[in-house]
Amino acid sequence: MVTVPDLSSPDLAADLLAAAATRGWTLAAAESLTGGLVTARLVSVPGASRVLRGGVTAYATDLKESVLGVDAALLAERGAVDPEVARQMAEGVRGLLRADVGLATTGVAGPTAQGGKAPGLVYVAVVTPVGSEVRELRLGGDREAVRDLAARHVLLLARHVVRG
Repeated sequence: MVTVPDLSSPDLAADLLAAAATRGWTLAAAESLTGGLVTARLVSVPGASRVLRGGVTAYATDLKESVLGVDAALLAERGAVDPEVARQMAEGVRGLLRADVGLATTGVAGPTAQGGKAPGLVYVAVVTPVGSEVRELRLGGDREAVRDLAARHVLLLARHVVRG
């Protein structure tokens, strides 16, 4: 039986913040296609400032390199929509904002393809002091639905990883 994650929970951000606080960890987010949605969901939780260090919206590909430290050769070879780019974004925001946990989103919200990659292709990543996890998602719906689902998925992944 396949377990479908509960993406409808309004408590994903609160649950993640509580799990991070329990471990004594801080969070930071690097966002591309989500354009700040992940950070906005986290800051909507009262007391988020005890855990959340901040967020970086690196929408342009060159900012992924210059601000977040994503490898230029990787970006040139594979483009911005790539699992390793997502991982490096999460790692980069951890270092930049001096956080224990980095979250990242990169992908194609649509409505058209980007670099030969179809709308709805998204990578979310979480990097912690003990490891990293990246997920590939194939999301349906219009541009706003893809962005919303990507934000929910990275929060869900982060909650899972931080809880251990």
